[in-house]
Amino acid sequence: MAANQPGAGRPGGSGSEPVLEHVRWIGHPVLDRPIVLVAFEGWSDAGDAASSAVRYIGEQHGARPFATIDPEVFFDFSTTRPRVQFDDDLQRQIVWPDTTASACVTSDRATALVTIVGSEPQLRWRTFVEQVVGLARLYEARLVLTFGALLAEVPHSRPVSVFGTADDEELVDELGLLPSRYEGPTGITGVLQSACRAAGLSSAALWAAVPTYVPSAPSPKAALALVERASQLLDLPVETTELEIAAASYERQVSELVSDDAETTDYVEQLERRFDDDEHDPFGDDEESLVDEVERFLRDQRD
Repeated sequence: MAANQPGAGRPGGSGSEPVLEHVRWIGHPVLDRPIVLVAFEGWSDAGDAASSAVRYIGEQHGARPFATIDPEVFFDFSTTRPRVQFDDDLQRQIVWPDTTASACVTSDRATALVTIVGSEPQLRWRTFVEQVVGLARLYEARLVLTFGALLAEVPHSRPVSVFGTADDEELVDELGLLPSRYEGPTGITGVLQSACRAAGLSSAALWAAVPTYVPSAPSPKAALALVERASQLLDLPVETTELEIAAASYERQVSELVSDDAETTDYVEQLERRFDDDEHDPFGDDEESLVDEVERFLRDQRD
């Protein structure tokens, strides 16, 4: 089927489905009202935690790619550059920064999942999110859940703070989330949330906090926290042993680096005392303070 053919994503399509002119189909899985998990690398993916979490959930359930969003009109390739690499035959090939949608059914056969992961585009955001929302509508998704991670003043040696928000009051009550009240600059996930609401799709967002003093290091600990929170909210079975091992190693390595610098050691100890004194519960009442951290982070990212 052609990439922009109505009904191409679902057998028996009636022709009333959205036209997805920038979607390139690899396959056409049959899915029963899936949950769509979305993360974008870059602006809202501190420590690669959000994208790693979505990929991990998909991998644990054997998700396979079925579509990509053509990057040609959405990326400034002088900013997000394609990569050159060698294939299995040692031939040079160009790898473009596309966005990949994968599909699976959970190991207990109870839930269909679609995972969508890519880099945050620079151009034509409204057209881009139309492709993502169109995929969700095509499969009659029952929920679109976006993942994000931000840099915050939190210690690496304590549980990772995670909170969830939604605009829909019923969803807030059903999943135990916070109502979204943020105003200010936003990223592609914020635009996607707005587009989902306009399309009548239920949507929610999860955010995890990553320590400001390890901004560039991948954080499997934050990814693990997002996976566990999503598993809790959605009643998804996810084996996390691999991430738990990586998270323990991450915490150990960061502790070793911190111990080598007296100023950083003092700073981390202050964060630990504040965390402990507040009796911080990453899934409880202190979510309000993390919401404030997210809002501060988003407003600081005006560039």
